[in-house]
Amino acid sequence: MAFNSTKNYYEILGVSIESSTDEIKIAYRKLARKYHPDINKSPDAIQMFKDITEAYETLSTPQEREKYNTLKGFFKQEKTTTSAKKAEESYTETKTKNENYASSVDLDKEKFYAHKNKRKEQKKNNSFIKTIKYWLLKLKKQKRDKENSKPRKGDNITTDVVITPEEVITGSKRIIHVLTTQTCPKCFGHRFVNGGKCSTCLGSGEISKRKKITVTIPKGIKDGAKLRLRGEGGSGKNGGANGDLYINIKIETKTKIHFDKLNIFYNVPITPFEAALGEEITIPTFDGKIKLKLPKNTCSGQKFRIAKQGIKKNGKIGDLIVSVSIEFSHDLSEDEIKLYEKLKNLSTDDVRKNLRNEC
Repeated sequence: MAFNSTKNYYEILGVSIESSTDEIKIAYRKLARKYHPDINKSPDAIQMFKDITEAYETLSTPQEREKYNTLKGFFKQEKTTTSAKKAEESYTETKTKNENYASSVDLDKEKFYAHKNKRKEQKKNNSFIKTIKYWLLKLKKQKRDKENSKPRKGDNITTDVVITPEEVITGSKRIIHVLTTQTCPKCFGHRFVNGGKCSTCLGSGEISKRKKITVTIPKGIKDGAKLRLRGEGGSGKNGGANGDLYINIKIETKTKIHFDKLNIFYNVPITPFEAALGEEITIPTFDGKIKLKLPKNTCSGQKFRIAKQGIKKNGKIGDLIVSVSIEFSHDLSEDEIKLYEKLKNLSTDDVRKNLRNEC
């Protein structure tokens, strides 16, 4: 837990250094209710609430309170007197034991004090090492807390949206729902309210919220394209900017339409007699209907280009490329079957005569 050594937490809470943990807690609750931003609309209420919470989190924890008192030079008079008395009693007891020990074993006076000074020096060195370790750990923690307190951009969010071929051709607007993370509105990210964990975020400082966003799908967008909506991602930390929302575009594949830049490729079924006789067919499109005159003896897979019937974008217009496939009815009438038998008897062309040469 990081604390600000320039602030007097006892003055902020209105308590003394002699106050117990319970007294500190009572003072905190009283001030927290008074300065909570939901109750107090004063411009200084938010900062005062932060200072009160910071002071309570430090002084309510014995270890943090001791570190804070040491850093500020705060000591309880009673403890200081007691500690001095205990130190004096300990020294007297140690001195008596050492004198008795020296007398009993008849040690040389100079050797005795040399041994005593050595132990004193070792104790001093150990104390120095502990102090160095304490401050190194403190500096490391302060550095980490400083990094954590820097403004941080919110998390980016990625989601997929599947669109229809019609949306590629005409463009559209889509409403999508995205789950984002935001700063808790009750504890303002501090995790605690009135000395206890925030009941809204359960002490995490953040809440999940589902957001409704309108997305514009531009004409002619490609499969796999990525749209970026700035600031529609997760909430920033410590005043940082919000993250971005990335939308991966996927085009439906179970259709007879596909795209290449501004050109539209359309697979259109035709009947055997339309292919043989060269009929005029009507092709339904998303902008209406288009007529196409087939030549006689049209083959399956044959392509026809209809100029300027593709996607319109930025003053440019693509083409519509129609690929025909001859399809037969699966429910022929008896008359149709008889006509096919008659055609079979009339036909003299061997469509497989060149098959061996092509293999």
